[in-house]
Amino acid sequence: MIRPLSLRRPALVAAAALGAFTLGTLPAAATSSPAQITTSKTNGVAYLKSLQAADGSYAGSGLSNEWAFSALAAAGTAAVDVTPGGDTSKNARSVYRNLLSTTAWPSSSPVVTDYERAVLNAYAAGIDPARVSASRDLIADIYGYWQTSETGYFGPSANFNGTVFAALALNGAKTQSGQARIPGALRDSVVARIRANQHNDGGWNYGKAEGNPSQLAATSDIDMTGAAMAALCTSGVPGTDSGIVRAKAFLKSKLVANSGAFNAMFGVNTDSNGWAVSGLNACGINPQTGDFLTSAGKTPVDFLIAQQFNPGGGFRYQPGDASPTAYSSIDALRAVAGGGFTAAPPAPTTPGAPQWVGQGSFTSGTATKLALSVDDGAGGLKVCSVALTPTGTTTTLGAVLDAAKSTATPSGCVTDITPASGSGTVTTLNGKANSGSNTWKASIDGSAFATATRDTTIGVGDTIAVRWGA
Repeated sequence: MIRPLSLRRPALVAAAALGAFTLGTLPAAATSSPAQITTSKTNGVAYLKSLQAADGSYAGSGLSNEWAFSALAAAGTAAVDVTPGGDTSKNARSVYRNLLSTTAWPSSSPVVTDYERAVLNAYAAGIDPARVSASRDLIADIYGYWQTSETGYFGPSANFNGTVFAALALNGAKTQSGQARIPGALRDSVVARIRANQHNDGGWNYGKAEGNPSQLAATSDIDMTGAAMAALCTSGVPGTDSGIVRAKAFLKSKLVANSGAFNAMFGVNTDSNGWAVSGLNACGINPQTGDFLTSAGKTPVDFLIAQQFNPGGGFRYQPGDASPTAYSSIDALRAVAGGGFTAAPPAPTTPGAPQWVGQGSFTSGTATKLALSVDDGAGGLKVCSVALTPTGTTTTLGAVLDAAKSTATPSGCVTDITPASGSGTVTTLNGKANSGSNTWKASIDGSAFATATRDTTIGVGDTIAVRWGA
């Protein structure tokens, strides 16, 4: 199955391997109690801490364990508090932020899921994903993969998981004040595509199904059903929505009574269970009661905890495996801790460490990108990443719209603007003029829409939405 991340680190730290293989008493054959869940979280966090490299990293050359930040946050542990041998200068958050800030990251041929993974984990680590550095805005990076010929998709539509994780990242990673940063028109466009890809059996798969009867009739995947459910609910769809109810029924139909596992496409395994439980968590559906308590008194959480080595804390991939894997341990801990696919960063315990870090202003002369959407009020939505080089610590809306005419990815986000200079009110954009109470308005980072003027101040990492309407 295609996943939006590299699955495993080639080798585990020796100390992690030794500690994680210590097998203790497995949970009783019943619904997991709060005490069992607390113990699972404590031991799981300890295992994930043991995966940290000596330089403080979880990702980078030979490593791809950054999903640990989403699991740690769900379990109440701040990434800045995770240090190798107590060396706070190498705390996990700082090291990860430095990695994301480099020009070589993620690779010479990136895909949209690279940036989606980074948004979800940077957010959980307490790094504002739109303000990683003066040059790195991960929200803008995602906007650059908008599909102009298939609006609502991010990245090639055949790889539907890229659109699912765009919804998770863009809606889940809120501003530092907790505000949804993208406009409703964009959110609705992506939700419509996710709905259109729901299979007849109520679930989803990683590939595109929309418009293809044979694919819509194909058996769904447990993992992507959990992710798509979370994407919808993170986008504001209620847990009582008919699409969520159908997905819930699909998952219920795959439950194994004697273990609480889901019978996944590749067999019973911890990762699939973790993704499904995270989907249920995101939709406010209790994975230990009602439809998810089997006739044998087992739940999906029971299954996950049964895969954990204690006191080592790691989780095996499949029942009977003799050792844990990093990826399974991350997926399981995040789910057992009640998390979806990201979580707001916990308050750090390290003295003086802030909950959030992020670039505070543009650096004059340093090239950067900004996220821009333009909604003509008649169903025409354009989304793009705008490249520009600020000449001060802030810029203006006019400067961004001017730059978008030639530097937007994808192109065509802005074709013309009136006035073409100065500081006045925007009266025409993309050939559409103000008319009575229907005028061009702008929103920054999810703020209320207000009259769009060329001199509207734009700061580093601002997510800009421009809309025509009353």
